[in-house]
Amino acid sequence: MEDRCRHSLLSHLPSLLLLFQLPFEFVVIGPSDPIVAMLGGDVMLPCHLSPAMDMENMELRWFRSKFSEAAFIYQNQQEQREEQLAQYAGRTSLVKDFLTQGEAAMRIHKVQAFDNGLYTCLFRKGNFYEEANLELMVAGVGSAPQVRIQGPEEDGIRVMCMASGWFPKPQVQWRALSGEKFLMFSETLCCSGGEGQLLRNVTCSVLNPILGQEKVMAIFIPEPFFPQTSPWKPAFMVTLTVLTLLIFGAAYYTKREHTAKQQERQEREKLHRDKEEDQQTKEKVLKDRAWRKAQLYAVSVTLDPESAHPNLAVSDEKTSVTWKDTCEIGEESGVPSVLGCGAITSGCCFWEVEISKRSRGEWALGVCRGDVNREGWYKELPEKGFWAVGKYGKSLCACDRSGTQLSLRQFPHRIGIFLDLKEGEEGEVSFYNMTDGSHIFSFSLASSSGTLFPYFRLSSEDVFLTICSIVSGECEKAQAGGGAQGRREGHSPLRREWNLGTNPRTRDFALS
Repeated sequence: MEDRCRHSLLSHLPSLLLLFQLPFEFVVIGPSDPIVAMLGGDVMLPCHLSPAMDMENMELRWFRSKFSEAAFIYQNQQEQREEQLAQYAGRTSLVKDFLTQGEAAMRIHKVQAFDNGLYTCLFRKGNFYEEANLELMVAGVGSAPQVRIQGPEEDGIRVMCMASGWFPKPQVQWRALSGEKFLMFSETLCCSGGEGQLLRNVTCSVLNPILGQEKVMAIFIPEPFFPQTSPWKPAFMVTLTVLTLLIFGAAYYTKREHTAKQQERQEREKLHRDKEEDQQTKEKVLKDRAWRKAQLYAVSVTLDPESAHPNLAVSDEKTSVTWKDTCEIGEESGVPSVLGCGAITSGCCFWEVEISKRSRGEWALGVCRGDVNREGWYKELPEKGFWAVGKYGKSLCACDRSGTQLSLRQFPHRIGIFLDLKEGEEGEVSFYNMTDGSHIFSFSLASSSGTLFPYFRLSSEDVFLTICSIVSGECEKAQAGGGAQGRREGHSPLRREWNLGTNPRTRDFALS
């Protein structure tokens, strides 16, 4: 028996040692039930220590959901207001009557709706503290309900019950004079006259669920207030139903007609788009044919060095041009351009110009009248005697008033120029992208356009243009010699005219 007791004591020894090591000093105890307070009155939130001990030198704190949301702080034997919420300023105090016996309470003066909710009381002694939770329920009884008739509604009338000053929101209950309940938690009631006298006497009760206090108001609704049933109402309802069906039917028919018209319009638009695409395809085929036809009128074009701008250097073969190594740059230097040899007065002719892939600057190609003024700065426009296309920035544009930007599948590095002049009729100059064989742009020429010359413009030093030999299909250097070259009118008394007949294989050159 003695050994069994000794063994039991030894088995509980670790638990006893752990218990003695716990830093236990006191426990804070608060009220287990919610504390009820009336609006505008005073209330105390008490807490006490177990075991009881003197609390005068402790820190006492009552706060809301967060430690920093303090309603009252007692420290160093006086009230501390630095961390106190503004809503409690001047409305809280400490009940000190039983501090030496381990009991303390925070008093709230002039209770407000804001004070409703949970609180925590925390008592600290040195580094040890404990806390307890308590709940404050604020309640207020307001005015007696006022019941009034709002007006007729369907087969009855609407009655409204109103009250003010209640907290929290009260429960509203409608009852008949016999005590039968109608609608729970509703402030309005629609009384029907079909129930007889029962619904003509109703009461509205307003109940505070916390205090259990209730205020009641009754009202008697005279029979004249109930709307009388009209014999025309059934007929009106039937008429309204039929009218509604007719409106829905008309709307459905209108929508179906609109859908059919929309489908028809879409089909017409699709047919129109298909026709446009077919037309564009035909135009492309015709333009491709025109380009191939234009190649039948290929002529050998050379450059006229005497017409070249001082900044330009023409090769010895007179088939290529670029900028000189030393140039004059400025507004007074004018537009750097050069003309081709030979005046064109009638017939058809075709030549190709290659733009070096290393050329990054701006350039222009086309034809111009022999009497144009190329001194100083000028714009290449049809009304001034220029019909050309050129590179501006990164785009290829027609040289006209609007600067038409041309849409290309592939940027050209080789351009074909076809000039078609017919006596007494309007002529045309067309440009082709020899990189992919597509048509670029065409200008119409008046029958009075006069004598024309091939035109070349190089606006920067990194542009290099070469006239191609179409016979071999490559840009080759023209052989030297071959007779005297024509000069642009105004540069020499000798002028060569190309007067090409109807036979594309025959080229007649007439000197004048």
